[in-house]
Amino acid sequence: MKNLKNSELIKLKMKDLEEKLIDLRKEMSELISSAGRGTLKKESGSLKSIRRNIARVLTVMNEKKVVKDSD
Repeated sequence: MKNLKNSELIKLKMKDLEEKLIDLRKEMSELISSAGRGTLKKESGSLKSIRRNIARVLTVMNEKKVVKDSD
């Protein structure tokens, strides 16, 4: 998975961000389970990027909540 850009995430609606977060978490759990089984090959470095993408999505979601709550 490619790294998500904050500028792209800011343009998305909350519903889209929630769906992207669910997809990322599902992908991360699949990678973790395959690593536990010992079948993880070249994707071992992608776990770090998925965790960072999850953090990016959560950060944008929290920023949107703060802006919405302050209005």
